[in-house]
Amino acid sequence: MPGFVGELKDAVTGRAAAMVIATLLLQLGFVVSYVGALHHPTPHRLSIGVAAPAQVQPQLIGALRQVPNDAVEPVPVASAADAEARIKDQKIYAALLFDPAGTQDVLLVADARGPAASVAAQTIVTALEQSQGRTVQVRDVVPLAAGDAKGLSAFYLVIGWCVGGYLVASILGISAGSRPANRDRAVIRTGVLALYSLAAGLGGAVIVGPVLGALPGSTAGLWGVGSLVVFAVGAVTMALQCLFDIVGIGLAVLLFVVLGNPSAGGVYPPPLLPPFWRAIGGWLPNGAGTDAARSIAYFGGTNLTAPLLVLSAWAVAGVAVALLAVSLRPRSGRMPVPAAPADSAG
Repeated sequence: MPGFVGELKDAVTGRAAAMVIATLLLQLGFVVSYVGALHHPTPHRLSIGVAAPAQVQPQLIGALRQVPNDAVEPVPVASAADAEARIKDQKIYAALLFDPAGTQDVLLVADARGPAASVAAQTIVTALEQSQGRTVQVRDVVPLAAGDAKGLSAFYLVIGWCVGGYLVASILGISAGSRPANRDRAVIRTGVLALYSLAAGLGGAVIVGPVLGALPGSTAGLWGVGSLVVFAVGAVTMALQCLFDIVGIGLAVLLFVVLGNPSAGGVYPPPLLPPFWRAIGGWLPNGAGTDAARSIAYFGGTNLTAPLLVLSAWAVAGVAVALLAVSLRPRSGRMPVPAAPADSAG
């Protein structure tokens, strides 16, 4: 028995045991995050515009405000054209157009913004209309592409870009040391990451566009967004490795996989996510990338500023932290070579 205990201690070091425990916690966190975010979608402040005559509009807005749990954020709109423009500008998710001459109204939705949001708006408005003895006809003003039946292509594209970003940074760290030996090596590694990001961004954009026909919109625009997503995720992963060595890879997985994917708004848009995931989604590269890709594919590039700023901030922060960590904690890969003694002859 003592021999076995000795072998066990030799085979499983304290560091290895700690990493195994950390891996278990990461795995359980994965389950908690995905199931917690996606198991029970409930609308919260889902923005629905209301276009109706002045004497009717306040009543409809009041009725929508009374939907339990703050499910709806009703927004007055001036006309059907205004409602459609706001949907296409991604200001609101849906709009109810009241018909004063009949009993059938129209609900404008945009499946390209997320089919789940359209379904939620339809469910809420249909119940309201039925309670008032009216009916509603649904019209999709920004439909999904034929190759994007469930509206998930942009989300999965961004997941692929994120995976490439943290994998390539992890591989560079494992093969050449988690922390670059000096600032020059860090700059070189950043350059390699930039070249990889350009290739990965182009490859993803071409695959979902010309090759598979999954997403419409500008291939060049998607290329730019994809390159920025890959570089941002890779730069942050590199920075985490510079700060925490191999543990940084686990932290990158926690950030971009455990937290980033379920909060990105891919399966369910933000108004249908629980508070925590709804709050963090747009501030992580996954969510910002998904919003940007959908905007380029379906909405003509509207509301691109915020997600591009988020992605740029992650990229700049990742590079800056990595360079700072290398500068403050330099590591030499070689033993210094002693200088040859000067010749004292003569």
